Amino acid sequence: MGCSVCNEQHAGAEGTRIADSEGVISIALVGNPNCGKTTAFNMLTGARQHVGNYPGVTVDRKEGTALLNGTPVRLIDLPGAYSLTAFSQEEVVVRQVLAPADKAERPLAVCDVAEACALERSLYLTVQIMELGLPVVLVCNMMDEARKAGVQINLKELSARLGIPVVEAVARTGEGLQGALRQTIQAGRTARKAGSAPLIISYGPDLDPVLGIMSAFIEERSILGGRYPARWIALKVLEHDARILEELRTDSPEAVAWLEEQYEKVAAHLKETHEVAPDAIIADYRYGFIRGVVRGVVKKEANSQDRLAMTDRIDKVLTSTLIGPLFMLAVMYLMFYVTFEVGAYPQGWVENAFGWLGDTVTESLPDGLLRSLIVSGLIDGLGGVLSFVPLIAIMFLMIAFLEDSGYMARIAYMLDRVFRVFGLHGASVMPYIISGGIAGGCAIPGAMATRTLHSPKEKLATLLTLPYMACGAKLPVFLLLAGVFFPENAAGVMFGLLLAGWASALIIARILRGTIIRGQATPFIMELPPYRLPSLRSVLIHCWERTFMYLRKAGTVLVAVSILIWASMTFPGLDEERAAPFEQAIAAAEAQLEQAPENAPEREKLEAALAEAQNALAAEELRNTVAGRIGTAIEPLTRPAGFDWRTDIALLGGIAAKEAIVSTLGTAYSLGEEDPEEATGLAERLASDPGWSKAVALAMMLFVLLYSPCFVALVVIRQEAGSWGWVAFTIVFNTVFAYGVAVAAHRIGLMIWG
Repeated sequence: MGCSVCNEQHAGAEGTRIADSEGVISIALVGNPNCGKTTAFNMLTGARQHVGNYPGVTVDRKEGTALLNGTPVRLIDLPGAYSLTAFSQEEVVVRQVLAPADKAERPLAVCDVAEACALERSLYLTVQIMELGLPVVLVCNMMDEARKAGVQINLKELSARLGIPVVEAVARTGEGLQGALRQTIQAGRTARKAGSAPLIISYGPDLDPVLGIMSAFIEERSILGGRYPARWIALKVLEHDARILEELRTDSPEAVAWLEEQYEKVAAHLKETHEVAPDAIIADYRYGFIRGVVRGVVKKEANSQDRLAMTDRIDKVLTSTLIGPLFMLAVMYLMFYVTFEVGAYPQGWVENAFGWLGDTVTESLPDGLLRSLIVSGLIDGLGGVLSFVPLIAIMFLMIAFLEDSGYMARIAYMLDRVFRVFGLHGASVMPYIISGGIAGGCAIPGAMATRTLHSPKEKLATLLTLPYMACGAKLPVFLLLAGVFFPENAAGVMFGLLLAGWASALIIARILRGTIIRGQATPFIMELPPYRLPSLRSVLIHCWERTFMYLRKAGTVLVAVSILIWASMTFPGLDEERAAPFEQAIAAAEAQLEQAPENAPEREKLEAALAEAQNALAAEELRNTVAGRIGTAIEPLTRPAGFDWRTDIALLGGIAAKEAIVSTLGTAYSLGEEDPEEATGLAERLASDPGWSKAVALAMMLFVLLYSPCFVALVVIRQEAGSWGWVAFTIVFNTVFAYGVAVAAHRIGLMIWG
C-alpha cells in the first residue's frame, strides 16, 4: 500500500537499502490510548483502521506495510496500553508481540508514540519497554497542540537523559513520521549489531537487594531460556504478574517456589513497615525516575491557553452528580431521535424501491413457486435488511462523533459506579447502549463493542446479557402490540419495556458474576481525553466501516434466513384430498358472489365469506408446512404463556431474525406480508381474535424482549466469547428465562384484566 513515506528523498546512512538480510523488517507501534498511534499507523500504511477516542478501541494487533524508498516495512499497530504488566487484554497483546515465546519473532524495534502534552504519564510505558531491553524510539506526537498550549520540550536533552532517540511528530498530518520510522529502523539495527542493555532503575533500599538476589538466581539457572532480562522477570514477580508466574510454573516449578518465597518475605516486610505492597513501591520509584527525567526538559509558558484546563472546567459540569446524568440522557435521546426522524426518509425511499421492485417482478412472472421465491424470499428479505441501513448509518455517524470528541469516555465514567454493583464494568455501558439500551440499536455491533472490556469475565457477563436490550428489530413487535392492546398508554408500555430490558440485564449479570462467571472485578482505569472536534474524514471512515460490517455480517445471513423462512412456510404443500373441502367452499362462495347483482346489499357479506374461505385454506396450508407442524407440536408447551401455534411460528422465525416476527405473524394469520409500521390488517385481526388479550400481549412483548438472540447475533457472540458452549447457554438460558417471565406476566395479566 502507498504511504506518506513512499517518496522519501534521503534514507540517511543506510542509503537505499533498508531491508534486513532475513527479510522484511517489523516495527511495533505502541503507546497509551488516545496518543495518536493508530492515526500514525494509518498515515504510514494507508490503512483505514478505526481510530477511537476512548481507551480499548484497538484490542487486536493490526498490521500494515509502509514503503520506505520502495522497500516494505511491516508495521504492527498494537492496542493502547499504559504498562507492560499483563493485567488487561490490551497489555496481554502488547506483551505477546514485544516478548514472544520465540525470540526470532520479536520486532526489530519499537516506535513508542507519546502525547506531548502528557509526556510524564506516557513515559511510564516507555520506561518498561526500556527495562525489557528492547530498542525504542520515542515519538512526541501532537506537537502542534503542545505548541498551542505553550508547552516546550527540549527533545535533545530528553534524548540524552533517556538514552534513546526522541523525535517530534504530528500524526494527523504526517509531520515527522518519516524520520521517526527511519530512526526506529536505525535503532533496531544498531541494537542487533551491538546489543541493547536493559534500563536499570533503583527501586530503593527495600527492593534493590531482593531484586539483585532474585536476578542472580534467575540468570544462573537461565530461567525462561533468556526470553526476558533476569531483572525484568524479578520485577514482574514482585509486581505479582499473573502471566509471568504462570510461565514460571510451567518452565521451572521448583524455582518459582523459591521466587514466590522471596516475594512473600519482602511483601510482609513492606506491609509491616510502610503499609504498601511491592508493586506500589515499584510504581512510585518509576514515576520518581520519570519526574527526574522531565524536570527542566518540559516547560510551559505562564499565559498559554491550556486545553486540558478547559476540558476540566467542562467536565465539572458534564460529569457532575446532577447535570451529568441528565445531559447524558439528553444526548442519548437526541441521538436516537435524530436517527429515527432523519432516517425515516431514506428508509422510506429504500422500502418504496424494494416495493416497486417486488411489484414489477410480480407482474412480470406467472404465479408459482419461482415468483414466490424471488419476491417473498429474495426481494423482501433483502429489502428488510437494507431498509435498516440508513438508520444504522446515521446512528453510527453520531456514535463516531461522540467517540472521537471524547464524550463517550465520560458516559462510561459516570455509569461505572452503578455497573460495579452488578458485577459489570464502566466500559460495559457502550455495548448496552449500542445494543438498544435507548431502544433502536443492534446486538451485533453491541457484541463487537465488548472488545473494549479488559476482563474476560466482565466481557462475558456483558456479552451474555446485552441481548436483553430493546434492539431496533424488536420495536415493530412492541409498537404493534402496545398500539393494539394498550392504546391509552402505549408510550408508557414502551418505556416500561425499555426499563425491563435494563433491569433484566443488570440482575442476570449479577447472578452470573456470583455463580458461573465468578472473578475479581477489575479497576476502572480510564483516561478522560481532552475534548476535540473530530475531523469529518475520521467520522465518515468510522461510520462507513461499521455500516459495511453490518451489511457484510448481517445482510447475507438475513437474506438466507428470509429464504429459509419462506421455504419452511411453503413446503410441503397441502395434498389434494385435504385441500378439497376448502377449495369447494371457495368455489361455492365465488359462485354465489358471481350470481349476486353488482350493487346488491348482500354482496359485502358474500365477499367476506369468500375471504374467510380463502383464509381458512391458507391457514390449513400453513399448518401443514414444516413451520406449521413445529408450531402445532410446541403449542402445549407455550399455552401457559398464552401463545398459540401461529405465535409459536413467528417466535421461531424470530430466532433467525427478529425483523421476521411481525411479517411471519401476518403470514401465519393468512394476511400475507405486513409492513411493521403499518400492520393495520394484522392489528385488527389480533384485536378481534379471542385467543389474544392484554395478558397475552404483555407476555408476548416480554418474551420477545428476553428470549434467544437472533442468529447473526449468536454468531458474533460465538466470535467474541470463543466457544459454542456459551452460544448454547445463551439460547437455552435466555429462552427459559423469557418463558418464566412470560408465564408470570400472563398470569398476573389475567388477574388484573381478566
